[in-house]
Amino acid sequence: MHNILLIIGSLRKNSFNRQLAQVISSELAGKASVSTLQFDDIPYMNQDVEWPAPEAVRRVRETVAAADGVWIVTPEYNFNFPGLLKNLLDWLSRPTAQGDYKSAATYKKKVTISGAGGKNATANSRARLTELLEFMRADVMPGGGTGIAVNMDAFKTDKVVFTEEQLRLLHEQVEAFLAFLG
Repeated sequence: MHNILLIIGSLRKNSFNRQLAQVISSELAGKASVSTLQFDDIPYMNQDVEWPAPEAVRRVRETVAAADGVWIVTPEYNFNFPGLLKNLLDWLSRPTAQGDYKSAATYKKKVTISGAGGKNATANSRARLTELLEFMRADVMPGGGTGIAVNMDAFKTDKVVFTEEQLRLLHEQVEAFLAFLG
C-alpha cells in the first residue's frame, strides 16, 4: 500500500478543508496508508537559520520525503493559497544538502491538490499552487485537482455537506492519484 501524506492548508480546527481531508482519508481507507502532516510549529523561512535546519523543519522534510505521495488540501485566501502553506513549501523546496536541489523533499514528489471554499471552488489557489509546485520540480498530477464549492449554510454552521457529485469527483481523484503513484 502507498503511504499518502495529507497537507492541510488551514490551521482552523474545524476548517472546511480539514473536513474535506477527512472525506479524502475515508475514501483512501483500505487503499493506502494515510497520515496528516503537522507543521504549525515551523518557523518562517529565513536563510539565516537554514543551516542547520531547525528541528521542526527537519521533521517535516523527513515526513514528506518518506511519503509516496502528497495530497494538499487547501482553502483560497484572496485568490491564492494561504501564507502558512507557502512558508511550508518554501522550507520543503530548499535542499537538505547544501547546493544539491535534488535533495529537496519536494523534488519529483508526486502531488495532487483539492480545496474547499466559496463559489469558485478554490480554482485560483489550486492553479497558483500547481504553478509553484511545478516550479519546485514536484510531479503534480495533471487535471487541476478537485475543487469543492461548499454549501452556503456551511458558512453559518461550520459543517460542510458534500453532494453526491462532489463525492464522485473525490472518488475519481483518489483512483487517479493511486494510479499516478504507480
